[in-house]
Amino acid sequence: MSPRGVAIAGVRERLFDAAERILGRDGPGALTSRAVTSEAGCAKGILHSHFTDLDDFVAQLVLRRFQQLGEAVAALPALAGEGVVGEHLTAAALLLLDSPGPALAALALTRPAASARIREAWERGAPSFDTFEDSLAAYLRAEQQLGRVPAARDCGALALAVAGTTHHLLMTAWPGGPEPRERIRQVVAALMV
Repeated sequence: MSPRGVAIAGVRERLFDAAERILGRDGPGALTSRAVTSEAGCAKGILHSHFTDLDDFVAQLVLRRFQQLGEAVAALPALAGEGVVGEHLTAAALLLLDSPGPALAALALTRPAASARIREAWERGAPSFDTFEDSLAAYLRAEQQLGRVPAARDCGALALAVAGTTHHLLMTAWPGGPEPRERIRQVVAALMV
């Protein structure tokens, strides 16, 4: 526990990381301000020193995850010509499914004020589901230019199929439910035929 009045380096990241551990371990119902600060080893009020309220924290947590995902998939087009196209698509889709993806999505859906803040940030251009789809399409077009994706294939439709499937699985997965990773692999394999 940090002493009162002593600044904590990287406190926002500590709180976000703590929240993701809670979500992955205990699910969205367990996420409270007190649980987050306790998991992070911080004073109880520190979350409210850095965020307006728990909804602001949840919105920033979701937007942080989308920022990280956007940065990871933005690198995908640079991989054109290397490895196997289907494996790159699958790897990108699995990034979205990484824990605590489903719990994070469920949390955002159960908090209308956080969801509204997320939508507002997306409208202002923050990375979103579209960022993921756009990067997949750019990657597929780059592979198409190299002849590794047939010229007749609609790269935008392929990207939408992978992104849509991934989002569907993200939103419908639950602990102990069917394994979404294998389903992603199956869909990508079918699309790459």
